[in-house]
Order: sequence, then C-alpha cells, then structure tokens
Amino acid sequence: MQLSDIADDLTDILYTEEQIQDKIAELAARIDADYAGERLLLVGVLKGAVMVMADLARAITLPVEMDWMAVSSYGSGTQSSGVVRILKDLDSDLTGRKVLIVEDIIDSGLTLSWLRANLESRGAASVEICALLRKPAAAKVQVDVRYAGFEIENEFVIGYGLDYAERYRNLRGIGVLAPHVYRD
Repeated sequence: MQLSDIADDLTDILYTEEQIQDKIAELAARIDADYAGERLLLVGVLKGAVMVMADLARAITLPVEMDWMAVSSYGSGTQSSGVVRILKDLDSDLTGRKVLIVEDIIDSGLTLSWLRANLESRGAASVEICALLRKPAAAKVQVDVRYAGFEIENEFVIGYGLDYAERYRNLRGIGVLAPHVYRD
C-alpha cells in the first residue's frame, strides 16, 4: 500500500520507500564492516520490525541467522505503557553469541532497555541495537543504539511495519498519523 492511498489519514510523509531502502543499505554496510568474520544473530522484534528485519537481512552480505521475539508495551494506544510482556520468546540459545536486536522504532526506550538486559542475561557475547527510527524527545531512559537510521520528532508514525491498532503496517513509506484517526 502506498502512502498516497491513505493521504487523508496523514498529516505528513516522513520517508518514502526509496529513502528507507537507502538508509537500510547504509546500515547494512556498517554492519557488514563491523561483523566481518563473525557469526551474527539478528533478533527481530515483532511485529513492527518485520519490514526492517527482512530488508536489512537481505542487504547484509554476511551470512546471518535470524530469530524473532515478540514483546509488548503498547496495547492499541499511541503511548508506551512501560510494562513489558514477552508474547513470543526466542528459539535460539544466546550463549556466546553476537546478537543484533533489530527494531522499527525507539520511543521511550523502556522496552528496548529491558530487552537488551534480558538478552545479555542469557549469556550473549554482545548485544547491540539497530533501529530504523528514533524519537529522542520521547526518551525516558537512555539506550545505546549502535545503528540508528532516522531521528524523528515525537509524533505518532505509521508505515513500514509501524501500526496503529494493527493497521497501516503494509505502507511502503512512513508518515505521521493524523490525530483525527486515533481520537475518533
């Protein structure tokens, strides 16, 4: 689905599909350089990171393994609740592994901070983070992100895996959701 298909639901278009793919390629090149010769496990955070994870994994030229974890701190609202629940755990043993968490967006940082600590406690050799979007103004805790795509304002964004009430994930770009959509 194209951003133009839901123009009435947006107040702004932040990134086109082409801009996102250029940024993914840039992040993948950095990951290739940093992990050359390493055995890397990508851990995608469901559901939002599906698009980022798929495109990033294809852009990385190193052999990588992938696993998925689902955690929730949102419900169907527009603000993080701060309470993290594991909905789906990893299948992989992390002992001695180099792990790269792949995220769609970092808002408050609470979920990601919790997730990093959780994965480190499982014996990973290292746990780094790659996030396509980051909202510095929304941060409640500081999270060290090794690979960050775009910094955005503290607005509610949708598309490219990001949703509102499970809608809009399949948009090819990223836009700002109009308040009338989530206030109705």
